[in-house]
Amino acid sequence: MLFQTFDEKEKCVAIYANDKIHFKKIPKNLTETWSYSAFLKDYKDIEYAQIYCAGKTLDEMCPEYLRKEWEKVNSRLKAFYRSCSEAKLDLSQHCFFELVPQTFLKDYAKVKNAIAKYVLVGHKKPENYDFSLSLVKTLTDMKYKKLNTDFNSLNDSLHKFKVRRFVKKNKHLNHVKYDMYKTKTGRLSTLPESFPILTMDKNYRRVLRPNNDWFLEFDFNAMELRVMLALLSKDQPTEDLHEWNVKNVYKNSLSREEAKKRIFAWLYNPGSRDPLSNSAYNRDEILKKHWDGTRVKTCFNKEIEADSHHALNYIIQSTAADLFLQQMVKIFNKLDGKKSYISFCMHDSLIMDFSEEDQFILNELKKDFAKTELGKFRVNVSAGKNYGDMKKLLIY
Repeated sequence: MLFQTFDEKEKCVAIYANDKIHFKKIPKNLTETWSYSAFLKDYKDIEYAQIYCAGKTLDEMCPEYLRKEWEKVNSRLKAFYRSCSEAKLDLSQHCFFELVPQTFLKDYAKVKNAIAKYVLVGHKKPENYDFSLSLVKTLTDMKYKKLNTDFNSLNDSLHKFKVRRFVKKNKHLNHVKYDMYKTKTGRLSTLPESFPILTMDKNYRRVLRPNNDWFLEFDFNAMELRVMLALLSKDQPTEDLHEWNVKNVYKNSLSREEAKKRIFAWLYNPGSRDPLSNSAYNRDEILKKHWDGTRVKTCFNKEIEADSHHALNYIIQSTAADLFLQQMVKIFNKLDGKKSYISFCMHDSLIMDFSEEDQFILNELKKDFAKTELGKFRVNVSAGKNYGDMKKLLIY
C-alpha cells in the first residue's frame, strides 16, 4: 500500500494512507513511500522512492503532468515553513503535522504519493539499495541527537573577529545534519542549518562536550593508503602505516612527517614520478583495474565519470568513503539499545557520545570497526571530555 509520512522524527507518527491520516497507530501492509521516517525503522519491506532516485527532491523528480499540482502544494508548504521560522519554532522539537491544517496535509500527501509512484515505477532499484537505507536510518538518528555545546569555552578568544563570527553564526545550531548524496565520491557533506562539524577550525572543537561521560573516537590509520594496499591485494601492516613507509618504502631516509608529506604529494598528482612510492602503491595498476578512460568503477560498484587527473582520487576516496560508512552503520547497529550513541563523524573518524556503563563493549566495538570488507585496518582510539581535548587510548 502506497503511503506518505509528514515528519521523519521517531515520535512524530502520522501517516496518510487510503485517503485518511492515521495518527500514532501505523496501518498494516505499508509497501511504498517517498522517504524514510524514524518510526518506520522496524518495517522491513517498504520501498523508499528517494533512494531509487539517489536523494533527489520531490521538485526535481516531479513529472510535467503533475507540475501544476505540485507547485501549488509546494508553495503552501514553503509558506507554512516561513511561518514557523518567523514564529521561531524549532521544528526539531515539534511535529510538523501538528502545526498545519489537515486539509493541506491530505492535498500534499496525494501529490507526494503520485510523484513517489512515478519514481518507483520508472527507476531501477539501485544495487546498493539495502546499504543506502541502512545509512539513511543511521544519519536520521544522528540528526536528532542534540549536541552539547559550550560556546563559553571560547570566551578567552572573543577579542578575535573570526571567533566572534563563528560564535554568532553557530550558537543556535545544535544538530549535525549530513547529506549523503551531494559529493561525487560519496563522502558526507553537511546540510544548511547543520552545525559545521566538517569545516570548523580545530581550535573551536572544545565547544563540543558529550551528553554522556566522554567522547570516544575511532579513527582509521592512513585509511586512503590502506585502501590502496587492499585494492592491490597486499597485506595490511599492523603498525602505523607512515612508520611502516619510513622503514619499508623510504629505507629510513626520512622522518615520519617527511614520509607522510612525500607519499601524499605523489599520490594525487598524476604528473609526479616517485619510483619508491610507486613500488609500494602502484597507481597504474589500480587505474588499470578501476578506470576505463572515462569512468571509474569501484569495488563497491559505484561509477563516476572521471578524467585522467581525477580518476585515482575518485577511486580511492569513493572506496574509502563507502568502507567507512559501512563501518559506521555497523557500530550504529551495535549500539542499538545502549546509552552510548554515535554523535557525529569526521570523514574517516567516528565520534561516539559514550557512557561509562557501556565500557564492557569497548573492545568489541573496536574489533568490529577494524574488521572491514577489505581487510583488517588499524584503528586509533581517542577519548576526551570535550572534542578539542582528545587523548589516545591503548585498546587491544
